[in-house]
Amino acid sequence: MGLKKQSFIRGTFVLTVSSFFTKGLGFVNGILLARFLGAEGVGLLMIAHPLLPLFITMTELGLPVAISKLVSEAEAKGDEARIKRILAVSLSVTGTLSVVLTLAALFGSKWIASIVLADQRAYYAMVAITPIIPIIAMSAVLKGYFRGRQNMNPLALSDIIENLAQIVVIIGVVNILIPYGIAYAAAGAMAASVVGEGVGLLYLFSVFKWAHRGKAKEKPVLIPAKAPKGDRTLRDLLRIGLPMTGSGFIHSLYHAFLPLVITKSLVLFGVGVEMATKQFGLLAGYAIPLLFLPGFFTQSLSTALIPAISEASVDNNSQLVHSRMDMAMRTALLVGVPCTLILYLWAEPLTTVIYHAPEAGVLLQLLAPLFFLHYFEKPLQAILLGLGKASTVMWNHVMTNIFEMSLIFVLGSNIGIKGVAVAFGLGTLLLTVLNFFAVAQTIGFYFDFRVLLKAGAGGIVMTVTSLAAHRFLERMELGQTIALIGALLVSILAYLGTLQLTRALRSGPKTPTITPVS
Repeated sequence: MGLKKQSFIRGTFVLTVSSFFTKGLGFVNGILLARFLGAEGVGLLMIAHPLLPLFITMTELGLPVAISKLVSEAEAKGDEARIKRILAVSLSVTGTLSVVLTLAALFGSKWIASIVLADQRAYYAMVAITPIIPIIAMSAVLKGYFRGRQNMNPLALSDIIENLAQIVVIIGVVNILIPYGIAYAAAGAMAASVVGEGVGLLYLFSVFKWAHRGKAKEKPVLIPAKAPKGDRTLRDLLRIGLPMTGSGFIHSLYHAFLPLVITKSLVLFGVGVEMATKQFGLLAGYAIPLLFLPGFFTQSLSTALIPAISEASVDNNSQLVHSRMDMAMRTALLVGVPCTLILYLWAEPLTTVIYHAPEAGVLLQLLAPLFFLHYFEKPLQAILLGLGKASTVMWNHVMTNIFEMSLIFVLGSNIGIKGVAVAFGLGTLLLTVLNFFAVAQTIGFYFDFRVLLKAGAGGIVMTVTSLAAHRFLERMELGQTIALIGALLVSILAYLGTLQLTRALRSGPKTPTITPVS
């Protein structure tokens, strides 16, 4: 095979670096859209795809996660024929579903627009984004395959290529269409997303073909499986994929109704509709994106963790499973502590410098401590998926969504936007706890609490040094932005220095020494 398997650590590193660049390119993309289209045009983009996430969920059927797990298991056994069947069945299912749903969306676009679009000018943008469904579906299958092979380079480069292509098309197409009206310009921006995804898919497919160039004469890769084996492959894929589809379906519906529930609860609290919309924007548009911004560390870790845990599990190597789990929890802790402290201590300066909205800092500071557990939630979910517990992940999400939605309405209508923020934080807390107990009951849970003490010491040092540095820079009257950046740089260096001195960055013991929770 032309694909070289990467270690768990190397794969995580590759994805983390890629995510860093992708986040930066996404930020540039957002700036371009804001400048070209303005608030009105960006609003049309937000309105244009209310059903797109739902269609993509229905098309993928949760297969990318299933492919990642099953391919890694088959590779551990050296079963190349099994890998070919997995890929053939997955591409057949997603290809058929994506074409059917895309045609249905296009032919029913007028009817869909009349029901779900708050502004009918978004119709052209909605039609322009619809062809992205089969492209994302096919890309997701290939990405799941590469994850299963534990080679993250194609995933990393495809994300960067997609964003670069999208930026180039936006600069060209949107400028051409702006004179024809904001609706057509917004449609051009959506078309840029389709082109970006298409270029990324071409890259993934070319890497796949190159990796199998030596096998072409022996046997084509995409050979239909015989009925009994094909049926078993499809059953295995759906056994893992369908619970993920259910989770994604509920998640899509949850986010579709969330703005309505929040604004309604705020109106019941006594806030006017316009103010409720503004407060929702401060929470969902300013505070929550900042909370999720550092999450690319744990997201990259989680992506690499699923096939790594699956491979160790199929080999019945419990020591390797716990070693990788220990590394994931250690990384989540060491990343989560400084990010949480920065977002809590510098909430108002951050929202002031970035958004010119100091009022959003109150919500950010309220959410930051509760959001600390989010850094553990994604790795815990990845561990469960690697162990084949997709249905557990789904039900944990269902219970959390019901709890969070109910709490948002109750606290929002009685306390206001701060109550909504607290409800979000408590929802994160519940989901993390549910995933933690699910992992503990399945394989036990080992954790070296000495790392917690070392991370805590680093947090204390970074807090003291950052506050001192900020006061010093303020006295020099260099401006709020310089003072904030300087304080953040000093705090991060102090934290890393403390971790180095306490040797917290060393990997944990190969054999767990802490009593398991079960």
